[in-house]
Amino acid sequence: MPRELALGNGRLLINFDAEFNMRDLYYPYVGWPNHIGGERNRLGCWVDGCFSWLGSRDWEREVGYEADTLVGHCRARNKGMELEIIINNAVHFQEDIYLARITVHNMAGRSREVRLFFYHDFTLNESPIGDTVTYLPDQKVLLHYKRGLYLLINGRAGANIFFQYATGNKRFRGAEGTWRDAEDGWLEGHPIHHGSVDSTFSFRLQLAAGEIGEITYWIVAAENFTAARELNNRVLSQGVKNMLAATAAYWRGWVYKNGRDFADLPPAVVDLYHRSLLVMRTQIDNRGAILAATDSDILAEARDHYGYCWPRDGALVAGALDQAGYSELTAGFFYYCSRVLEEDGFFYQKYNPDGSLGSSWLPPVHRGERILPIQEDETALVLWALGQSFRLGRNWALVHDLFPALVRPAADFLVDYRDPNLGLPLPSYDLWEERRGIFAFTAAAVYAGLTAAADMARLAGDTGGEERYRRAAVEVGRGISEHLYSPDLGRFIRGVYREDDGRLVPDFTLDASLAALALLEAVPLADPRLQRTMAAVEEGLQVKTEIGGIARYTGDYYFRKSDNLQVAPGNPWFICTLWLAEWHSLRAQNLNDLAAARGILTWAAERATPAGMLPEQLHPFTGEPLSVSPLTWSHATFVSAVEKYLARRRQLLP
Repeated sequence: MPRELALGNGRLLINFDAEFNMRDLYYPYVGWPNHIGGERNRLGCWVDGCFSWLGSRDWEREVGYEADTLVGHCRARNKGMELEIIINNAVHFQEDIYLARITVHNMAGRSREVRLFFYHDFTLNESPIGDTVTYLPDQKVLLHYKRGLYLLINGRAGANIFFQYATGNKRFRGAEGTWRDAEDGWLEGHPIHHGSVDSTFSFRLQLAAGEIGEITYWIVAAENFTAARELNNRVLSQGVKNMLAATAAYWRGWVYKNGRDFADLPPAVVDLYHRSLLVMRTQIDNRGAILAATDSDILAEARDHYGYCWPRDGALVAGALDQAGYSELTAGFFYYCSRVLEEDGFFYQKYNPDGSLGSSWLPPVHRGERILPIQEDETALVLWALGQSFRLGRNWALVHDLFPALVRPAADFLVDYRDPNLGLPLPSYDLWEERRGIFAFTAAAVYAGLTAAADMARLAGDTGGEERYRRAAVEVGRGISEHLYSPDLGRFIRGVYREDDGRLVPDFTLDASLAALALLEAVPLADPRLQRTMAAVEEGLQVKTEIGGIARYTGDYYFRKSDNLQVAPGNPWFICTLWLAEWHSLRAQNLNDLAAARGILTWAAERATPAGMLPEQLHPFTGEPLSVSPLTWSHATFVSAVEKYLARRRQLLP
């Protein structure tokens, strides 16, 4: 189930699904490790001898955010139980504390006792081996702990501590978990368990007819018990309500800090712009890594996840954030890149949030020979994004620090890793991580990266480097025109593959990534070849259903839902559709020309989830989210498309 709430502060990140189940808890890095791993930490309710979990069909739920904040809001109503529950929750903007304020409305015409149950299914450091959960009677808290990780859980029902607790085993020798113990409304109170453990505690409220009661609940995350106890005391002294209010105020100030005149964009687009900024922030670790996605449900598909920093995704997210005026976030990413750059000046496929090498499926052998298993666009786009960051923020210290550590080695690699006869990059894996060859997207990225490197070399006083990088960029641009354009089709092509005998075999597959030729300025916007290419993408990759949108490429197989390629050449992807919005904005010659871009932005806003999440892709017939949700790159492309729309509109105003 897609994630509907992402609540975080750059160290602690917690995700909820649309049923208000807590599904992921990451600490101390955003994206690693996941101490829930997709299981369901849930909230249950007992009244009049009946029990129901909030995620069941008995409840009508609305899950979203308080406007322009990272404070969640859930309203749940159970007509049979005659109860309404409202929950406001957040990760504190500064401290590693999850906070929840729950109001319970007794809608019955009689006085009743209502009990709420909080179930905790933690697997600390992603392993069930050696976990401990215990009730601490002196502190009157529950504590899950293992090797430098402490999750302390506490709460209040008015002025009262929790009513009952239970600790136990789960998914081991037939043990279902303490959630089952909760369903009779009574917890047995065993004070400690170890191994594969879980816990539940309950609160009770005595509510008169129509009365509303309040429960507060919190989880603190720390690396030792002393720190956990101090954070717990801070909540007790400051109060959950006050800490939630401070968190809401912080995020409203953050999201509005630069201000924007959104001109004629609809309110839904403006709301999604702000939501996208906030969602992106939750996916960025304070030490610089920008995570692709933290929705762990993808584990069911491949036994791996998107909780890595792909330099390409990170660079494009950084580019959007710099356009929006958040250079304080992007600087950390560029320093992170300088730390993980390989000695020879390139990036591997992806990295963990702590900078260690991530998993990969790119073979290091091709036709029996050793090759470099990389996507060269990743190296190039980091340079492009850094150059964009300087142009927008004029942060000279950033370029000064990173020129020797990042720019020069990466640019030298891009110059050398080229075919001397074609001028184009040597074969590498494509941005979709599916095939190896020489691709238009990669070539455009290398052109843009070398151009940015030349500009930064000039700033650094490296005249020789500037000349070398600029000359190589020109050669790449010439290679794109000579070898990646088909006169017969009248458009640019996805790429070419070099055979053993030296022949170049063209790949004519229509691919949305051809938009990079325009967006990275590798081909002039006015070039009729580029215009025909983008027209072909818009027409040929359009999903011809009520859902609409643009597919990645003709015949896309990833999560494919239809074999009728005439109707659905692939599933609609947000990034691909929004690339088209950017193209329409860049080429607009008058205000009327911007209508196409505005229409696509509205399309994206209408197809976001109720809480404003943008997944990777959509089902072409139902519109339901597919793959991970939210995808950081989707939100970044939306922000970039809005910024390009507004910038072009300002240019066109009389």
